[in-house]
Amino acid sequence: MIEPLDASGGLDVLRVFCGPDGRHGNELGVVRDGARLPAGKDRQALAAKLGFSETVFVDDPERGVIDIYTPTLRLPFAGHPCVGTAWLLDVPEVVTPAGVVESRQDGEFTWISADARWAPPRTLRRYASAAEVDALGVPAPGEWIYAWAWQDEAAGRVRARAFPGRDDGITEDEATGAAALLLTHELGRALNITQGRGSQLLTAPGPDGLIEVGGRVRLT
Repeated sequence: MIEPLDASGGLDVLRVFCGPDGRHGNELGVVRDGARLPAGKDRQALAAKLGFSETVFVDDPERGVIDIYTPTLRLPFAGHPCVGTAWLLDVPEVVTPAGVVESRQDGEFTWISADARWAPPRTLRRYASAAEVDALGVPAPGEWIYAWAWQDEAAGRVRARAFPGRDDGITEDEATGAAALLLTHELGRALNITQGRGSQLLTAPGPDGLIEVGGRVRLT
């Protein structure tokens, strides 16, 4: 049985990777007491009911142990859930099934470091201009597409949109940390990404093949 959850009962709703004006960002549900819903099927049902691109269940708040679900499946790793939960719990790392994700605070930005191999597969599709990315319609379900183009290649500024293609009600993902991580790994350079309606993601290659992804987080 799924207990009702709200902000007073252990559910926080965040916006992760907000723009410079504090708007936009990708919504994230965080259940602070994962023990209230220990069964995977109940977690999956709640994630489907909430309808966010991802929902996190915190299994150990002191160690930052988390479990991540989309409306239809469990993920071993995802970017914006790790950034958002690290900010909410104020921990130096979050522990996912894929591995330990280090985190740090730097002014208004929360950063994580993760291995690109942990990110679920995405099709990184380059376009000739930001205007082409802006004009894209939502593709048919079946392929997870990260559409991107240079806004200013010399400055590392990228325009991107993300289409999960899962047929789960999320036709476009407002801000996608894992895809930004993969693009940074492929290009081998720091990026300043504007995604969706105006979300901002900053990235940088790190040592030992790790990629840093950072952004602003707000509590709704």
